[in-house]
This record gives sequence, structure tokens and C-alpha cells, in this order.
Amino acid sequence: MMEADDGEILVTAQDQFVAPPNGGLNELLNVGQEADMQDQVEEFLAPQAEYNEEEEERKYYRRKRLGVIKNVLAASFGAMIVYSVYMGLLQMQLLLHYDMTYREVKYSNLHLEDIDHKMLMGINVTPIISLLYTPILIRFLGTKWMMFLASGIYALFVSTNYWERYYTLVPSAVAIGVAIVPFWASLGSYVTRMAQQYYEFTNYKDENVQEQKKLPKGVCHSYIIVFQSIFYIIFHLSFVFAEFPMLFVINGYVYEDGHILANVTSCGAKITGVIPGFSPTLLRNLPRSMLLIEVESVLMGFAFFAMIIFLLLCGAAYRPTEEIDLRSIGWGNIFQLPFKHLRDYRLRLLCPFFIYSGLELLFAVTGFSLSYGVCALGLKQLWLLIVIYGLSCSIFSSLSLFLLYLPRWACLMGGAVVHGVLLVVLMAFSPEKSDSKYEIPVLVISVLWGLGTALNKTGVSTLVGMLYAEEKERLDFVYTIYHWWQAIAIFIVYLWSNLPMRAKLSILLATLLLACYCYWVMERRLAKKIQYRLPRIPRPRHKVKGYRYLEEDDSDESDSDRSEEEDEDDEGYAVEEMNEDNIEEEGQGAGVLGADSPGARRRVAGGYRPRGEDAIIKEGEGEEHQEG
Repeated sequence: MMEADDGEILVTAQDQFVAPPNGGLNELLNVGQEADMQDQVEEFLAPQAEYNEEEEERKYYRRKRLGVIKNVLAASFGAMIVYSVYMGLLQMQLLLHYDMTYREVKYSNLHLEDIDHKMLMGINVTPIISLLYTPILIRFLGTKWMMFLASGIYALFVSTNYWERYYTLVPSAVAIGVAIVPFWASLGSYVTRMAQQYYEFTNYKDENVQEQKKLPKGVCHSYIIVFQSIFYIIFHLSFVFAEFPMLFVINGYVYEDGHILANVTSCGAKITGVIPGFSPTLLRNLPRSMLLIEVESVLMGFAFFAMIIFLLLCGAAYRPTEEIDLRSIGWGNIFQLPFKHLRDYRLRLLCPFFIYSGLELLFAVTGFSLSYGVCALGLKQLWLLIVIYGLSCSIFSSLSLFLLYLPRWACLMGGAVVHGVLLVVLMAFSPEKSDSKYEIPVLVISVLWGLGTALNKTGVSTLVGMLYAEEKERLDFVYTIYHWWQAIAIFIVYLWSNLPMRAKLSILLATLLLACYCYWVMERRLAKKIQYRLPRIPRPRHKVKGYRYLEEDDSDESDSDRSEEEDEDDEGYAVEEMNEDNIEEEGQGAGVLGADSPGARRRVAGGYRPRGEDAIIKEGEGEEHQEG
């Protein structure tokens, strides 16, 4: 081993330190990378210069408004397709089953005439009990899923025509009767709720919208008018498309008018029943079974298409928390509330208009089109009458948009005047059978009746929506009552089929006059500000279970609209809610309450103590008294 020179320090092997290659450089690089990463994070989290929060919010709510319009159009087209398929198939089915040759050759031992009678009974009679279950179905399923389910039932009715038997046709007809009122109540509630949503998305900066409070009176009436008009403009086209099977299939097999109307002696106001003497043989030769299967397959395809529209294109009508609140009031209350809403004099006085709305529509497509149109123009012109009527309804439904500038009674009263004049004319109008000179008068009456129907339908639906526009939790109840009374009208039309024509017209005219008088009384009471009676809708009763309801912020109870009567009932408990900070300052924390429910906090905030707390205070007072 070499010896160290003088002045040199001997470094032993143990003290020798070997630096790792590029060690210092790596440490410097790590420090630099951390600094760069920190700068990148700060730059990412910092507000972007090109980001405009207000502009992004405006774009977001514009997309929401477009989504609402998409929902209204989807619901309108879905309902139009469903009823095009339903009415077209039902018309084709009844005409084929009416023909004696068709029944004897294809179904000699099935008694199709008796099956049709029971099928019509199922469609017309079953809706009478719909008031008992419609609100429960809508609350349980929601409006969107109720529309989807009802469209599926209509598709089921189409599918049963592949195998025409008693055990297929009659149960499906009963299912149609069960679904009619829930389907229409859901549609009416859905369109009105879309109008409310459109107002909320348009005025998203308003305080009442941000806090989900009750909407001010009349703020969304214009949207209700527009959306109801759009719905009926589209829906009334179903009368047009429903005649395609008749026009393209059945008309090619129908006898000429001389054979079909050979035993008919009179038409119009003079007859009793539908068309006395109408020939029981309508078809020259029977359509091929494969042709009928092809037609039914096309209709089935459109029925499935309507179901897909409701499923994929229709958005939800309520927020998830609102849906929970709507169901949480208890099934017993949901069952009772439609009957309690009939205490409201506005609904009671509108009931005659509800009934007339159903009577006049069914009279147009059955009584007038058969007893006047077919009797005078022949069976081959039936499609023309219904198409003219449907186009008239669709076009004139746009007239309800004038309610944006006119008083709300203008639409209803305009339709009533048109129908009143036509009813008087029809009482004196008795055309001759198979006479072409009556074609123009019959078509003109069909157009004018479509005008009255358009004003009546849009007017009634819009009026109901406007009266309850701010009561979003009541929409399904009031539309259920409206369409239930229309179901009563369906039953009345089913019963009067054998009455004289002038008796039918007299019933229509008397109902129309009564409806106008009752509506005038309602408007007069509202002008005098006579208080109407609204049933109290209970608050949602959530079970205090699990993490969801441990804190007030986690509760699913929303600040949904409450009726005026409910607010008056709650004045004894609280005028406004106090937040937790104020409660803690006053020494009334959540631990003193003994419950975490928002209702309990409101009662304590208003000076109301739970029973247990009163007992503790009284016990303490008693001890002090004894010591004294």
C-alpha cells in the first residue's frame, strides 16, 4: 500500500463515497418536473379567458328548450300513429265482419257478429271504471311510461287480428278500454307539463324557478296554448291516415251503391238507427288472406314504431325527486283525490263540456258519416268524408293560437256556435240515397263540423291546462276527470245506436246548451273571485331509513308547489323555514328535535314543540315549584 505524502489526506476504502451517475442531475430534473406539473394544474384549474359562464348557461338552457319541443312533437306523432293504426284496423275489421259472405265462408261457426258485439262492449263500457285506477297507474308508472304501456296495448289489439277468435279479440278489446283513459290523461298532463318546463327553461334566472317554488299565475299560459295547438294539429291527421286501408284495400272489393243501398228508403234526420235496410253483403269477392295479413303486418309495424317513439324520443315529465314525491303521498290519497277534485266548482261546471266533447267526435265518425254520408254518397265515399273531416280538424286546430290575443272563452264558444247551427241544420236535412247532388252539402257540413271539433278539442284541453297551470301535482287528476267524462260519452253513444236520428241530435244540442250555460256560470264566478275548493295534497311521507334522509340536504323532498289551502293550514306551524344556523343560535338544534324530518324543523321554527319536549319542560317547572 502506498504511503501518503506529506500534506495529503489518506482516504480509506471505507470512507470513500462513490456518487451515482447523473444523480444530481436527476434530482434537479425531478424538482423541475414537479414545478412544471404544479404550473399545469394551476393553469388547468384557473378560469379560462375564453370561457364565458353566462354564454354556456344560455346554450345549455337552449338545448333544454329544444328538448321540450322534441318531446311535444314525439308525443303528438306517437299518439297520431297509434290512433291511425287503431281506427284504420277497427274500421276494416268491422266492415269485413259485417259482410255475411265473409263470416260464412271464412268463419262459419265462430259467430263473428256476436264477437264484434262483445268487442265493442269491451271498448265502450270498460272505461267507465277508469276513474278508480287511472291516477294510481299514472303515479306509479309516470306519464312517459304510461303512454308507452298504453301504446303497447294498442299494438296488442293489432296483433290479435292475426288469429281472430273470441279469446283473442275480446280480451284485447277490454284491454283497449282499460287503457283509453290513462293514455289520454297521460297525454294531456304530459303536454301541459312540457309547457311548464319550457317556461322554466326560458326564465331560468328567476328566483321562483331556481328555488322550485310555485309558478306565478298565468306565466305559462301562452306555452300551453301553443303546445296544445301543436298536439291537435298533428293528432287529427290520424283520421286521414286511418282511411288508407279502406282506400287502398277494401274499396276494390266493395259492391256498387245500387246493390248496397237497394233496400234503403230514407237517409239523414228521418231514419232510426244507423242505416235501416243496409245490405248485409258488401263485398263482391273476398280479399285474399295473405293480403289481409300483409295489411295487418304494416299496421303492426307502425304500432311498434309508435312504441319506440314514446320510449326513445319522449323525455321525462318530472325530475326524479318530483316523481318520488308524487308517489310518496300514499296510495289511499292518490285513489281519493280524483273524487275530491270534483268538489272544485270549475271542474263540476266543465263536466257538460267534457261529455259533449266526446259525444260530438263519435257522432261525426259514426252517426253523421254513416247516416248522412254513406247513405247519400255510397260506401265507397266513406274514406273521402273522414279524410275531409280529419284535414279540417287538423288545419283549424291552428285557430286556437288566436287565444294568445283573445280571451280564453273565444275558442270554446266559437266551436259551440258552429256546432249549434249545424245541429239545427241536420235536424231538417234528409238527403236522398245515392244522389250525387248532395255531395257538396255533405262535404261542406263535414268541413264545418271539423272546424267545430278543432275549436272544441283544443279549447277544452287548453282551458283545463290554464286553470291548473301552476298546480303541477294536480295535472294527472284533472285530466283523468276530463277524459273519464269523455268515456261516459263513449258509453252514451254505444247505448243510443238504435235511437231515431232526431233524438240523437236533440241530445247533442241539449248537452251543448247546458255546457255553454255551465261554462258561463264558471267564468262569472271566477270574475267575482269566488273561492274554489281544492283538496289538500299531503306532503310526501318519506321513511327515515338509510343514509338518504339523515340530513335535510339529502332528502328527496323537493320544494314542489303547494296549494293555497295547504299553505293556510300550515300557517299555525310555520310561516317560513329557518335554516340550521338560526336554529343553533336559538338553542334549538337538530338534536333537540328528536327527528330529522323537514316537517319537524318547520314546526319547531314556528314555535311548536314536540310532545316529548313539552313534557320535559313541564317536569322541570314542577321540580322548581316543589323546591320553592
